[in-house]
Amino acid sequence: MADRVTVIGWDGSPLTAAARSALSAATLVAGAAHHLALPEVPPGAERIRLGSVDLAARRIAGHRGTAVVLADGDPGFFGVVRTLRAPEHGLEVEVVPAVSSVAAAFARAGMPWEDARIVVAHQRTLRRAVNVCRAHPKVAVLTSPGAGPAELALLLDGVHRTFVVCEELGTAREQVSVLTSDKAADHSWRDPNVVLVIGGTSGGAPGAPWLMGQDTSALPVRGWGLPTEEYAPAARGTGAGEDPTLRAAQLARLGPRTGDLVWDIGCAGGAFSVEAARFGAAVIAVDIDPAACARTAQVARRHGVPLQTVPGRAPHVLESLPEPDVVRIAAGGVQVVTACTDRRPERIVAHASTRDEAEAIGAALADGGYTVESLLLQTVGLDPADWSERERSVVFLLSGRRTDAAHP
Repeated sequence: MADRVTVIGWDGSPLTAAARSALSAATLVAGAAHHLALPEVPPGAERIRLGSVDLAARRIAGHRGTAVVLADGDPGFFGVVRTLRAPEHGLEVEVVPAVSSVAAAFARAGMPWEDARIVVAHQRTLRRAVNVCRAHPKVAVLTSPGAGPAELALLLDGVHRTFVVCEELGTAREQVSVLTSDKAADHSWRDPNVVLVIGGTSGGAPGAPWLMGQDTSALPVRGWGLPTEEYAPAARGTGAGEDPTLRAAQLARLGPRTGDLVWDIGCAGGAFSVEAARFGAAVIAVDIDPAACARTAQVARRHGVPLQTVPGRAPHVLESLPEPDVVRIAAGGVQVVTACTDRRPERIVAHASTRDEAEAIGAALADGGYTVESLLLQTVGLDPADWSERERSVVFLLSGRRTDAAHP
């Protein structure tokens, strides 16, 4: 087993005294090609090109001597330290950090970044990384081959963002480019790179921040499942489909979260879309009525959440939309339900005003490969002054959970 493993972060600046001392004593050095070419690497040391960190860790674990691992930026921040410290390798790890590539990228852009979301984009996580870029106004994306600026731009089709692309930070070939997202797919980008994705609506309050990432305490409204008039002050008596109790039940069954894409089909006044976005999910709000889309966009701006509106008739308009994780159907009936089950989201909710309609929707969900739950929800609003009935809503709630979903 290696006597000691020192992980050295490198940000392009001269190595610190501690890093030089560790390297001078190394009998094994692992890193990328540009790390192994550093003059401080001892000529007699065994060298390992760092592809799979897990394989390198096994080699290091079997090495008799002193090992050094070189990595770009801060190796403890989405870096190699997590893998090297895995219990199965049994390695004692010391870390000499450097400036992270995210910190360097925001420094090059001259921007603060305590309010940024940070995601890693691999081919398997690219879609979820893009959903975070849809849902948040400031995101740093640590890219990888096949999941870089061009791929981000292609999947953000229809959503305007500004890209700050930082290539080969800390090297003589460093380059920083600022362009709109629709232009990024037309370029070839060098690895490694970091992309800052900027735009959309910011819900942050002025003043000194106190929390890393999106500060939800700065959003204008506390809670969810709120009365419709909280989102549209003039809206009352908008029908069972807009009842806040139904909305709360739908949100509870869909569970929208960061990295998800929500389809809200029949967005009407935008209350559901906004509440789903306030959970951190990306939202595409669809409605046949352009005025409903305009109302939804307006209420989203007022509540400080980014979302995309798409006017058009479902199910035809859905064909060009990116793959959803969860779907709420407020309009369109069985035809729209079937179109949604074909896209295989994890969960779908819909509602119906009659038993026949509820049975038809439930059958469509079951035929599409979903486990179905059906509830009859009745809410009665009371006047607390005399406990007289103020308004009543009765609606069937249908929810479907994909039977082969990876998550419960």
